Amino acid sequence: MRKTLLALAAAIGLLFATTPAANAYEPVNIVHTERVQIGPYGMTVGFSTWPLRAMQSLDFTFIPDDGIAGKSGTLAFLNPETGRLGRPQPLAKHPRKLEVWGLDIRALQTEGSWTFRFEIDGPAGKGAGELRDLTVLEQPGPPMAVSWSISLIPLIVLAVLVTVAWRRTKLRLRGNGLPATV
Repeated sequence: MRKTLLALAAAIGLLFATTPAANAYEPVNIVHTERVQIGPYGMTVGFSTWPLRAMQSLDFTFIPDDGIAGKSGTLAFLNPETGRLGRPQPLAKHPRKLEVWGLDIRALQTEGSWTFRFEIDGPAGKGAGELRDLTVLEQPGPPMAVSWSISLIPLIVLAVLVTVAWRRTKLRLRGNGLPATV
């Protein structure tokens, strides 16, 4: 009984000792920046991966020169494939870097020349600006159809195995036309 309680206390101690490390998050690592002038506001746009590739998740940070306090803003993407401007979305604090605006784990879906359109409203008034000609390269790895085809092979093999097992079991239950032996 004593050994059991000691083991339980040790397990609980390890649980509480390792919890802070498990709750820690990886900081945003900015490897490339671009400058944008948005009316009276200068802003640095940071990327956690460079060069950008289609369908590759990354973090974006948007850092006004004098901080985000007292300001609000929106961001819209101009998709090169459709040529249409997406609906503006409010700029929110980055979840892992709360002193700046940002997008966490976002992917640009198509390759081409993207445009980010910003609007900021702050103490110096309203401003609008664009980050143009942001080149997004093709998707890394094999084409999507090849990736999906390869990933479906185990499912197809499983379906064949289940079908074969079901048919064999069905034949044995019927007796396969042979008389039952005692």
